[in-house]
Amino acid sequence: MSTQILLTPYHKNLDLKNRVVMAPMTRSRAANDGNVPTEDLHVPYYVQRASAGLIITEGSQVSKQAVGYVNTAGIYSKEQVEGWKKVTKEVHDKGGKIFIQLWHVGRMSHPDFHNGELPLAPSAINPNAKSYTPEGFKDTVTPKAMSIEEIKQTVEDFKNAAKNAIEAGFDGVEIHSSNGYLFHQFFNGTSNTRTDEYGRTIENRARFFFEVLDAMTKVIPEQKIGARFNPSLNGMFGITMDEDTIPTFEYIIKKLNDYDLAYIHLSEPFTDVSDISYAVKNIAKHFRPLYNGTLMINAGFDQESGNKVIKEGNADLVAYGKPFISNPDLVERFANGYDLADWNEETFYTPGKEGYLDYPKYNEEKELA
Repeated sequence: MSTQILLTPYHKNLDLKNRVVMAPMTRSRAANDGNVPTEDLHVPYYVQRASAGLIITEGSQVSKQAVGYVNTAGIYSKEQVEGWKKVTKEVHDKGGKIFIQLWHVGRMSHPDFHNGELPLAPSAINPNAKSYTPEGFKDTVTPKAMSIEEIKQTVEDFKNAAKNAIEAGFDGVEIHSSNGYLFHQFFNGTSNTRTDEYGRTIENRARFFFEVLDAMTKVIPEQKIGARFNPSLNGMFGITMDEDTIPTFEYIIKKLNDYDLAYIHLSEPFTDVSDISYAVKNIAKHFRPLYNGTLMINAGFDQESGNKVIKEGNADLVAYGKPFISNPDLVERFANGYDLADWNEETFYTPGKEGYLDYPKYNEEKELA
């Protein structure tokens, strides 16, 4: 089993000990006034999973305006930077590598997070989704269409967050341009009806993303930046595909060949898109020929399919989400052919250690049994 390709090193821009990546997952454990990652929860959580080739943290908001889920750790304050420093130091001491995912949820937020003010978005269109607030899930509202000044400020927020990430000791950052959040809202024709330089055409709808990327490269090397996309997302997070959706992502991903990024991180469809003629059903296979750099794929992979997608040449790295929640030693389980433990969805977002730090490693599991 030790010869499986998932467990071989990968060196292009990343220098990883294996190709098993811990996917970014919201866990809502920063239950304090400053949304600061904590030494008693965040540090051991990530350290437990340091055998991954790469850890990508939970989405971390780049400003107060960017937040949209309760108790998520930010990366815009000094206190947050200091909290993340403890995480990165301990992960590095265990031989791990860790990127932070930079996040702005846009219209997927709620006025409860913004002193009653409306969340920001490309256009004033309600996603008709749910926002996870301190009082539980609430219906989203019609957001405020961003002014040019607000767009420029958000570019600066991402630039500052990237700078903070390096100060906090991260090996790099991932731009969360996926899953119906702010960048994805700009990309999508059903959420972006602007008529200025940020709307109407594919190039314009991608402009905001590239302005952020270019700004970040002024404070962090390109090789330390990744970006996540979900091209065939449909019927979730307020996103509906149209005929321009795939051409938009093809344009973006081809244009990213002009940069020397750490990777692009793509998701296979979250829902059945087989009845949508303009959707792509196999994301890795479709986009691999379009991109010359490192391609990471996720969504629904197990050990067998993870090895297969790399062996077939359609991806270089595979990101695992839920399996890493309940299997902190996922890499070791893959290496030894051990069974995987099941996760408990009821504790994904609850406060405290339960469902966060109490999943045992395989040998500990056997001892408990």
